[in-house]
Amino acid sequence: MPCGYLPSGDQQLVQIVNAALADSARRSGKWLACKPGCSQCCIGVFAINQLDAARLSNGMATIEERDPALAARIRGRARATVAKLSPTFPGDPVTGLLDESEEMYDRWNAFANDEPCPALHPENGTCEIYEFRPVICRTFGPPVMDEEENDLAVCDLCFNGATDDETAECEMHPDPDKLEPVLLKELEAATGAKGETIITWVLAR
Repeated sequence: MPCGYLPSGDQQLVQIVNAALADSARRSGKWLACKPGCSQCCIGVFAINQLDAARLSNGMATIEERDPALAARIRGRARATVAKLSPTFPGDPVTGLLDESEEMYDRWNAFANDEPCPALHPENGTCEIYEFRPVICRTFGPPVMDEEENDLAVCDLCFNGATDDETAECEMHPDPDKLEPVLLKELEAATGAKGETIITWVLAR
């Protein structure tokens, strides 16, 4: 059962991103190395927004209802990781909100780069919250434009041997109509939630 507010358009966003991933994967063919058990993109932390956090929270409530033991294992791993990382957390370790100031840039870049996501199954390397994962998790693998670098970003394991043109032909466009920022504004207006966090802190709640 959902535990918090989530904009009604979030499911549409997820469907758009999933369709974009499927289309890029079809075009990528042999260049895409992603498969169950490949978990390189699940090692190290990255920022997620409050829309992702709300989806994860509601997802954990659904998992709790479906499989309480699974939810307890995920939450247990997350809480253990929070305890481990709190002393060096580049933000507020109580709320899990990241400090986005320039002063924190180097500290963030050095933070928890070898830490596995607590949603990752420790033995088979699959995601145990896959249905509810953040948007960024749905874009790992295929070429996606890095707006800051103005260049295509792609997983190190994918497109090995491909030319720049072959890579560009497989570019993924995860949110072409910019629905996500609209939903983020709606969420903030309804709940006051803003700022970025990481998956671990959301799952530990």
